[in-house]
Amino acid sequence: MRRSKIEMYVDILTVLTNRGPLNLTHVSYQANVNCSILKERLDFLIKQGLVEEGAVRKQRVVYGVTQRGMTVLKSFKELKQVLPMVEEEEA
Repeated sequence: MRRSKIEMYVDILTVLTNRGPLNLTHVSYQANVNCSILKERLDFLIKQGLVEEGAVRKQRVVYGVTQRGMTVLKSFKELKQVLPMVEEEEA
């Protein structure tokens, strides 16, 4: 079954929250998102202020979740608990 954009955003935010700052390849593996699609999703999340881009030793680009990103992720999880029947109906 295909994931929606929202589900991908939530998966990316979850990975970055749980694993800390990661490079593009590691985010791709952990969130199970193709690298080219991941770049688009990360650009959107960065523009929304949910993810930030940083550098390690001025060579490697890493991505980390912002405080706002953690707040949004928490809200999505709370919404999922309140509306569990949505997933059951789709299955």
